Amino acid sequence: MEKVQELMKQEISDIIFNELKDPRIGFVTVTSVACTEDLREAKIYVSVMGDEKKARDTLNGLNSSLGFVRREIGKRIRLRFTPEISFALDTSLNYSDHIQRLLNEIHEDQPQEKKEDV
Repeated sequence: MEKVQELMKQEISDIIFNELKDPRIGFVTVTSVACTEDLREAKIYVSVMGDEKKARDTLNGLNSSLGFVRREIGKRIRLRFTPEISFALDTSLNYSDHIQRLLNEIHEDQPQEKKEDV
């Protein structure tokens, strides 16, 4: 199952990068693919560079191309059934960036301790 998910991740990344020509789709990274145990459904998590409006537009563009992406997956990966796919935004990168900025602010606000030479 993990091999299938990784293969789907690679193929979907290739399809988005090379095949989709929708101008709404910006810089997208496929971060992970989660399949049900019977491989009938797959949720593709994507990370989008840009603000929230750009992310919404990109997700709308990806959702409008679901049929094409599913058909391409069916051609590229030989499975008994081609899974129904859906796209979802992966906000973990934004969250980790937010945490990193907060930690940096805390670090900058703390007074620097001076070391005394003995």
